[in-house]
Amino acid sequence: MSGTASSSSSQAPARIADAPVPTRVRQLLEAVWQAADDVLRTPLQLCMVELERALFQHAEKARNSQIQSDIYAQMRTLREQAPQFPGLFLDALAGQLASFRDTPQPIGNTQATAFKTMTLVEDTDIDRDIVLHEMARREGTRGITALQLLGQRFAVLAAQPAFDIERLPTGPYALCRALREAGERLQLNLESQLALYQVFERQVMDRHTELADRLNILFAREGVLPGLVYRPYLVRPSAPRGNAPAGRDTGNGLGPGSRSAGQGPLTSWQGQAPAASWASSLSQELQLPGGLAGAAAGAASAPAVSGAGTGGGSDAAAPAGNPVLSGLHNLLDAARHGVAGGAAGSASAAPSTLTTGGSTEGSHAVAVPSSAVMDLLGKLQSAAAGNRRSIGDIHGALLSQIKAEHGPTAALSSQDTDTLDLLGMLFTQIQREVRSDGPATGLLTQLQVPLLRAAISDASFFQRDQHPARELLNAVAESGAVWLSDDDSDPVLLQKLNESVATVVNDYQGDETVFTEANERIQTHLRAAARRAEVTERRQVEAARGKERLEAAKQLASRTIEDVCANSNPPKFVQTLLRKAWSDVLTLTLLRQGEQSEEWKQREQSTRRISEITALKSGTPDITFGDEIEQSLQQVGYHRDEAGAIARRLSSPGGEDDITSKTELTAKLKARSRLGEAGDRDEDEERRRKEQPERNPAEETHYRQLRTLPFGTWFEFVVNQQGDSRRQRLSWYSLITDNALFVNQRGQKIAELSLDAMARLMAKGQLRMVTEDRGRLIDRAWQATLRTLRSLAGKAPAAAEENA
Repeated sequence: MSGTASSSSSQAPARIADAPVPTRVRQLLEAVWQAADDVLRTPLQLCMVELERALFQHAEKARNSQIQSDIYAQMRTLREQAPQFPGLFLDALAGQLASFRDTPQPIGNTQATAFKTMTLVEDTDIDRDIVLHEMARREGTRGITALQLLGQRFAVLAAQPAFDIERLPTGPYALCRALREAGERLQLNLESQLALYQVFERQVMDRHTELADRLNILFAREGVLPGLVYRPYLVRPSAPRGNAPAGRDTGNGLGPGSRSAGQGPLTSWQGQAPAASWASSLSQELQLPGGLAGAAAGAASAPAVSGAGTGGGSDAAAPAGNPVLSGLHNLLDAARHGVAGGAAGSASAAPSTLTTGGSTEGSHAVAVPSSAVMDLLGKLQSAAAGNRRSIGDIHGALLSQIKAEHGPTAALSSQDTDTLDLLGMLFTQIQREVRSDGPATGLLTQLQVPLLRAAISDASFFQRDQHPARELLNAVAESGAVWLSDDDSDPVLLQKLNESVATVVNDYQGDETVFTEANERIQTHLRAAARRAEVTERRQVEAARGKERLEAAKQLASRTIEDVCANSNPPKFVQTLLRKAWSDVLTLTLLRQGEQSEEWKQREQSTRRISEITALKSGTPDITFGDEIEQSLQQVGYHRDEAGAIARRLSSPGGEDDITSKTELTAKLKARSRLGEAGDRDEDEERRRKEQPERNPAEETHYRQLRTLPFGTWFEFVVNQQGDSRRQRLSWYSLITDNALFVNQRGQKIAELSLDAMARLMAKGQLRMVTEDRGRLIDRAWQATLRTLRSLAGKAPAAAEENA
């Protein structure tokens, strides 16, 4: 099977070489195919690994033994055909490049023809067409600018008008066409092919933007419309692909342009992580039925209501028809009863901002209107903060001012008390994840009063997804997160944060647009920083891929030499020369020319000839062949004298040489560094890896998981015994070398680890993968707040819970 795979891969450049285009265009098409090979080959290999894993999961959940047996049969077929998949896919892509001047067959053409001619169509074809078309459409909207530039540049090569995205030979539609062709040649059934499409979107389509950027750089460097700018850069949305269109209500409680964070790996840069749905979190925590949860989610996405109710009873705390807010009010009351009537340990563990006495201080207390509370908070906002360092301090100052202006029986309404308590608990959780000595702490303190005013004026503040005030709070809090190292500090971001917070403190008078504009200034900087980090990261990944190609070439060269030595059994010292010196010649040939080149085939023949000549007991040295070996050794950096001494032994029967002794030549070899190695350090590292004990079951599970993760996944490394962590990005890893590259928030290289070492750290709890639902600090704080309330409510006496 491996021979077939190699054959498919080797035909790809040949198909382009036969294309009826000018020589210059043919060279560019070959460079385009090579770039696609470099970017996509490893993800294509990962596709097969993840597809087998997906099929195994489907087999475990099969309804009956027959279906399970069919899936296992597909898995056996997949194991046989998997090595061919990258070659088959790239071969299909080469065919599209070779015919790029022609109009390609659109995805879904079978279905369209059926509608026109009124003939019967296989449902399987329609199913595949629909899936592939939707996949290509989603990817096409994601990187539109780079694709438009490519369309202009391919049009120059074809001497035709600008190419549409559907026609681009390396665009998302082209990749889907190649995927369908390769999938059919794998001999998989419909279900397995659809599973392959899903895996392909996660593993390969995520790399398409990188491929498009790389091709634009390639064309510009080669003089194809250099400096082309299609239009000003369009800011990408903060959430990854799969989002609802901006301004459109998704009907699931998510705000415009958002998507709910899930359990998948977090791959976004700082400030770009998807937002979790607070409405869904509330529904799950309150255990509402599905219908009520959906109604509550719809209420969360409705416009905010200013000037909430002024009554002092329980009904004022929850707008009519909103079961989530009503349930949240009951949960707070139960938590207060738990704090007031629980054990001393429970009370001491309760947040200081949770008011144990409820919203009034007696049966004769009179709740003041929320509008009056807003006016008093406005005075506190414009005045110096003084010693009011927490929501609890603000709460106390607010109550004192209310009593001074409205009489000793005045008090806050239930709804306003709930808002103060919830925001106080939220700030407490946020401060646990923010460095106390960082500038973000002071900025968070300044935001407390404006956020209180925003929460009181909007009855759905804690339920409405992506509320502008909460988005600003998250941006400020994440700038001082404990998992950020000193290397991640950004003075320009700090300046933007100070300016934005100052604007809110000075200008906010009830209009949430102030929060929106302040947050947008910060997000503009974060998006620019993410783009710079991506460029820096790309350079690091390219260097790592170069090391991978070197390692792959060294492994193939080593296998070639070992096979020759096993077949001909040349003298021991000749085998040493082959492994130490001639191996570098083979490696360099592979790097420069490739495995399918004529030069490599000649090197393989030379290796076999060396073995055959030196295996002879007697005879005459082949001087001409020795000169060829000497020239080859000089190309990899050997001095003329050293190259001549090695060449004489490799071209003489018995590997003998009367000029240079074995001892002298061995000393010279030891003094040299091998191609692509840094001396003893590389050998020591390789030896340490080999000496590692076998992985236990937990480590093996983590290891298998790591080999299927998407590039860009974030991890948190525990750095001390106190549990402090630092977040780093897994930018790239190799299934060949087992190496993994980590960068920081700026895209700068931080460390290189093996996947084996990562698996062992994960098993020990010293390394954690960051999932999307834990990507944003404010979402983690909200989840922790709800858990605290549930814990306190569970300690309330039964009678108190009934009254609540």
